[in-house]
Amino acid sequence: MTAIAPRTTLIDVDYLGKPEVIAAALLDSSAGGILIDPGPSVSLPTLRAALDRLGVGLGGIRTILLTHIHLDHAGSVGSIVRDNPAIQVYVHTRGARHMADPTKLLESARRVYREDMDRRWGEFLAVPAPNVHPLAGGERLAFGDRTFEVAYTPGHASHHVSFFETDTGTAFVGDTGGNRYSNRAYVSAVTPPPDVDLDGWTTSIARIRAWHPDRLFSTHFGCSSPVAPHLDELAARLAGWSERVRGMIADPTRDDDTKAREFAAWVAAQVRESLTEADARVYEWGTTALNSWHGLARYWRNR
Repeated sequence: MTAIAPRTTLIDVDYLGKPEVIAAALLDSSAGGILIDPGPSVSLPTLRAALDRLGVGLGGIRTILLTHIHLDHAGSVGSIVRDNPAIQVYVHTRGARHMADPTKLLESARRVYREDMDRRWGEFLAVPAPNVHPLAGGERLAFGDRTFEVAYTPGHASHHVSFFETDTGTAFVGDTGGNRYSNRAYVSAVTPPPDVDLDGWTTSIARIRAWHPDRLFSTHFGCSSPVAPHLDELAARLAGWSERVRGMIADPTRDDDTKAREFAAWVAAQVRESLTEADARVYEWGTTALNSWHGLARYWRNR
C-alpha cells in the first residue's frame, strides 16, 4: 500500500502472487470509501486484507468507479457488492448492461482463456441493476468532499472512461494510458481484441492531456509522471506497433499465431533496450503482447 496523493492509496492486489501487476485505488471521502478498478476476484482476499489494515474494510466502501469492465479491472465487483449491497457502481453505459448480466462478457472471455479462465480470474458475479449507474462521459461526480470529472476515453475498449480529480491532479486512466510498471522507463501499449480503436485512442489521449494532470494512475501499474512525455511515448508506441502489425498481416506466408509470436519477440527486444533484464521480465509477465498483436490485426482487417 502506497499513498499517492492526499487520502489516496494504491493497493497492490498481488495478482496470482505477482507484485506490480494490478493496482487498485482507494480514496477516502466524507461519504465513505471509493474504490477505483478493484481487480479480479482471484485477488479479492488480498484487497480485503489491505482494506482491513487501512481500517476501512469492505463495509466502509460506498462507491466503485470502473474505467472499464475487463476482468482484470472489474471481475471482483459483483462479489464485493454481494457482501456490501450499499455500494454503488459507476461504469460506461456500454459496460453497464454487462455488469448487471455478465453472461455474454464471460462467454467471450472464456473463448480467449479457455480452461485457464477460472484460475486467472475467478468468479464474475452480476451486480444488481439498481446499484449500477451508467456514464457517457462529460459528467461531474461528487461523493462527499471528493469530486471527479468523467471523460469517455475509448481506444483500448469501447466502454472505457477515465476519471480526473482536480483537487489532487490525479487522472485515473485504466488502460487508456497504457502500461507502465511503477514509473519505469517504458510505456507499453495495450491493444487486445475485440474493439481496439486507434482513432478513438488519439482523441482520448488529447482528452487526458486537456486535463493537465500532475500524474496518471494506471491499473498496470501505479502512478506515472511527468504526464506529457508519458503520453507522447504512448502515442508513438501505438503508431509503431500498429504499423508493424499492418505490415505483418499483408504477408500470406505465415499464420497468425506465428506472426503474433514474432511480434511478441520484437516487443520484448524493444523493452530490453530501455530496461534491465529484471525490469523487462515485469513487463513480459504483465503485458500480453500476443493479445495486442491479435487486437491490432483485427483493427486493420476490419478497416
